[in-house]
Amino acid sequence: MISTSVTSSLLDGFIPDPAMRHRHQIMIHAPATFVYDTAWSMDIRTVPLVRAIFRLRAIILGAETAGTDWSRGFVKELLAMGWGILAEEKGRWLVAGTVCQPWMADVVMTPVPPERFAAYSEPGRVKIVWTLEAQPLDQSSCRFSTETRAAGTDAAARARFRRYYWRFGVGMWLIRLLLLRALRREAERRWRHERLP
Repeated sequence: MISTSVTSSLLDGFIPDPAMRHRHQIMIHAPATFVYDTAWSMDIRTVPLVRAIFRLRAIILGAETAGTDWSRGFVKELLAMGWGILAEEKGRWLVAGTVCQPWMADVVMTPVPPERFAAYSEPGRVKIVWTLEAQPLDQSSCRFSTETRAAGTDAAARARFRRYYWRFGVGMWLIRLLLLRALRREAERRWRHERLP
C-alpha cells in the first residue's frame, strides 16, 4: 500500500507525468529524524549486491570512470555526482533532481535550480527526481519511503530511455529495495546502541 506523502505531492510539480516511477516504503523501529540522518550517512558498500549491480552496469556499458566513493555517505555522494536539492525539510524529507543521459556509459549529471526544473526542456535529456522521506508513526518508529521519477525532454530521449529502462529497470528497482532494507538494519542497530546505558 502506498501512503500519502509530502514528497509525492512535491514531485507532481517537478515531473507530473513520468515515464518511470518507482516508490518503496518500509517501517523502521527508530525515530524519524534518526532514520533520516542515518540515510544521509549510510555507506552503501555495506550492501554487496548493490555494488555488484553497479559493477555489472559499468561492465555492460563499458564505463571508464572510477567507481564512486560511497564512504562519505549516500546523499553527500549523490549530491557530489551532480544531483541538486529541489526541496527539503531537514530531518524529515528531501527532494533531489538532475538531468542526464542515463544510457551513456559514463553518465554526466547536471543539477538544475528548483525554479527551472519543471520547465527544463533541452533536447536529448532525461529529467530524474528522487526523494527520501521519514514519516513519524510514534516516538520510536517511522515509515521511510523513497520515490524516483524520470521523464525524457523530447521524443528521441523518451525512446532511448525506454530502451535503457528495458535493460536496466529491474536493477534500478532492486537497488532501491535492497537499500531500504539495509537502511532499516543500520538504523535499528544504531538506535539500539544509542539506547544502551
